[in-house]
Amino acid sequence: MSTNNHINYIEFYANDLIEIKKFYTTVFNWKFTDYGPNYTAFSNAGLEGGFEFSNKPITNGALVVLYHKNLEDVKNKIIGAGGKIVKDIFSFPGGKRFQFTDPSGNELSVWLSED
Repeated sequence: MSTNNHINYIEFYANDLIEIKKFYTTVFNWKFTDYGPNYTAFSNAGLEGGFEFSNKPITNGALVVLYHKNLEDVKNKIIGAGGKIVKDIFSFPGGKRFQFTDPSGNELSVWLSED
């Protein structure tokens, strides 16, 4: 159900849709539905969205923040699946987080609450 004035969907670009689906399935267990050869939608991520194929270089856009109960575990999964850590785990008021890039260069963050 969509709620007025709430984030409803998010889109990214990807240089390789097969690689991007493998990465997010391996690390975060996201599910994908292909809509033609140039677009794949994801679900099981807390927020639905998609990846559009693009040949252009991908630069940082909005920082999407994911939650995970074990930062070290998910960090190792990211590295093992071909992601790169761009800002290692650090503390901030309310928790800890780190930032990474996926195989196409999209930068995201993963956080853990202090609670």
